[in-house]
Amino acid sequence: MSTTSAQKTVKSDIEIAHEAKLRPIGEIGARLGIPADALYNYGPHKAKVAMSHVESIRSRPRGKLILVTGISPTPAGEGKTTTTVGLGDALNRIGKKAIICLREPSLGPSFGAKGGAAGGGYAQVVPMEDINLHFTGDFHAITSAHNLLAAMLDNHIYWGNTLGIDARRISWRRVVDLNDRALRSIVNSLGGVANGFPREDGFDITVASEVMAVFCLANDLKDLEKRLGNIIVAENRKREPIRAADLQAAGAMTVLLKEALSPNLVQTIENNPAFIHGGPFANIAHGCNSVLATTTALHLADYVVTEAGFGADLGAEKFFDIKCRKSGLSPEAAVLVASIRAIKMHGGVPRAELGKEDVKALEKGFANVARHVANLRGFGVPVVVGINRFNADTDAEIAMLRKCCEGIGVAVVLCTHWADGSAGTEALAKVVVAEIDKRTAKFKPLYPEDMGLLDKIRTIAQKIYHAADVAAEKRVTDRLAELEGRGFRHFPVCIAKTQYSFSTDPAALGAPSGHIVPIREIRLSAGAEFVIAICGDIMTMPGLPSKPAAHEIRLNDKGEIEGLF
Repeated sequence: MSTTSAQKTVKSDIEIAHEAKLRPIGEIGARLGIPADALYNYGPHKAKVAMSHVESIRSRPRGKLILVTGISPTPAGEGKTTTTVGLGDALNRIGKKAIICLREPSLGPSFGAKGGAAGGGYAQVVPMEDINLHFTGDFHAITSAHNLLAAMLDNHIYWGNTLGIDARRISWRRVVDLNDRALRSIVNSLGGVANGFPREDGFDITVASEVMAVFCLANDLKDLEKRLGNIIVAENRKREPIRAADLQAAGAMTVLLKEALSPNLVQTIENNPAFIHGGPFANIAHGCNSVLATTTALHLADYVVTEAGFGADLGAEKFFDIKCRKSGLSPEAAVLVASIRAIKMHGGVPRAELGKEDVKALEKGFANVARHVANLRGFGVPVVVGINRFNADTDAEIAMLRKCCEGIGVAVVLCTHWADGSAGTEALAKVVVAEIDKRTAKFKPLYPEDMGLLDKIRTIAQKIYHAADVAAEKRVTDRLAELEGRGFRHFPVCIAKTQYSFSTDPAALGAPSGHIVPIREIRLSAGAEFVIAICGDIMTMPGLPSKPAAHEIRLNDKGEIEGLF
C-alpha cells in the first residue's frame, strides 16, 4: 500500500471497494456509445459486449494505445496494475476519453499467495470480489473447452485409435483454475478395461492452457475455431502431429467459448470504463489481455491503457513481439512503473530494511530502471517512469531518483493513486499525453518474422537480457530445426524464464550482463502461433503456500466477502 495522505484511515482494498458508488453498467456502456441491447448484463455492474457490436465498430479510427509495464518485480512491490487503473482514471479526469484494459485474475493466486489482481486502494476496478472470483465465467469456459479436448483425445484412443496416436507422445494435459500440486503428475484411466488405457498425465492451471493463449489472440469466432483446430495434442508413431482438428474437437470447443469471447465491461471506483478479458500466464504465454478487448476499446476511446505481465523484459517484450505483431497494434507510449522501495532492493537492500533511507542503494538499483527504459526505447516508443510513492520515501531518495532519470533523459512522475485515486496520477496523465503529442512513436518489433528461431531467441537474450549468448544442447537445436522444417520458422518466440532477473538466476537483481541463457526445452503452441523456449524451471501448476489466502476469505454477517486482498 502506498499513501502520502496521512489523514486518511488505511483501509483494505475490499473495504474501499465495498464503499464505492457503482453506476449501472448500462450507463457506463452508454458513455462509450454502446447501446443497451449490445450489452449482456451479468447483474447490475458487469456485462459482455455483444460480438455483433464489436464487429460493427471495426471500421472506426483507433485511439492511442499506452502500455504500462514494470521494472523486474520484487517482493517490495511496484504497483503496476494500480498505476494502470490510476492512469486511466486520470486521463478521464483531464478530459480525455479513456478505457482501461486488464487481464482477468485467476482463482489460483486469489486463494493462494499473490491475492487478487483488480488494482488496489482508490485505483481499483470493481466489483473487485466478482472480478477476482468467478466473474463472467470465462475461465470456466476455457477450462471446459480445454478438458473437452483432453476427453476427446482419450476417447479416440479408447474407440480404436484410427489416427494411430502414440500414447507416449501425448502432450495435452488437463487443467483446473486452482493451485493444486497433487495434480501436477497423475496416472489416468485406472480401474479396468472399461476406463480406457492407463497412461501418465497431469494438470496445469487454466491460465497456462494454450486455449487461453489462443483465446486472447483470436480476432473473432472464425479465427478462434481455426486456431483451436491447429492445437497439436500428440504425435503418432511416425512422429507426425495430431491436431485438435484431427479429433474433430474445434467446433465443440468454439461453442463452449462462444459467449466467453465477448469482452467484459466493468468500471473503476471513479466510474470510468474498463475491459477485463482473458488472462494467459506471462512466462509460458504472452501475458496480455485479449486482442478483442484491446482493439474494441481502441475503437471506442481516444486513449486505451493496458498492461503486460511481469517486468518489461518479459511482459513488454511479448506484448510488442507477439500481441502487437499478431494483431497489428501499434503502441504510442510506455509507462515503466517502479517504487523507490523496489529500486533499493535491486540495489541490495534486504526487504526488512527497505524503510530506512539508502540513497546509495537507490543509485545502484537504478541500473534496473535504466536497462528497462533503454529496452523499451529500442521498440521505438517514448517512455515515462511512474513511481508508486510510499510514505517512507525520503526527500533525499526522491532527489537522487530525479537525478538518475535526468541522466538518461526520461521523465519521471511521483504517483499517489493508491491513496488519492486519479488526483494522484493526474500529473502522470498530463506527462504521458504530452510525450505522445510531441513524439511520434515509430514502433517496430525486435526481430523480423523470417529470422530463424534460434536467432530470435538469441536476439531477445542479447538485446533485452544483455546476455553474452544462449546455450542450447543438440536436442534443443534439433527440435528448433524440426519446427522450422514443419513450417513454423515465421512464428515469434516466447521466452519462459524467471521474472525476477534479466538472467535466469532469480537472485541476480539489478542489471546483470554477460551471462549465458540456457535453453532447457522447446515447446510449440501451434494454435497460439508462437514457439516457447523454456529457460530454467517453469511451474505450470502452482501449489498453495503454508498459509494460503483462502484461510482468511469468508462471508461476514452481511453476506459480504471479507479477506479477499
